[in-house]
Amino acid sequence: MFLATVRVTLKPTVNDPEGLTIARALSTLGFDSVEGVRSGKYIEITLNESDRGKAEKRVTEMCEKLLANPVIERYSFDLEPA
Repeated sequence: MFLATVRVTLKPTVNDPEGLTIARALSTLGFDSVEGVRSGKYIEITLNESDRGKAEKRVTEMCEKLLANPVIERYSFDLEPA
């Protein structure tokens, strides 16, 4: 068993309206030192695999087919024994 923690973020060249909204809200709340915000997704997936290499391959497939849009997003993940 493995636990994959996946992070999906917009590529740096893609506008992030959610991040801009968060940055404005933080400024309104008095957090004036915030220079910028980029938002993203955090996903935990438990896999019933015994082989680490196969688990990594499966998570990569999940990211490329569903979890991330490769045109505008990038992803990374960590894999730990569950």
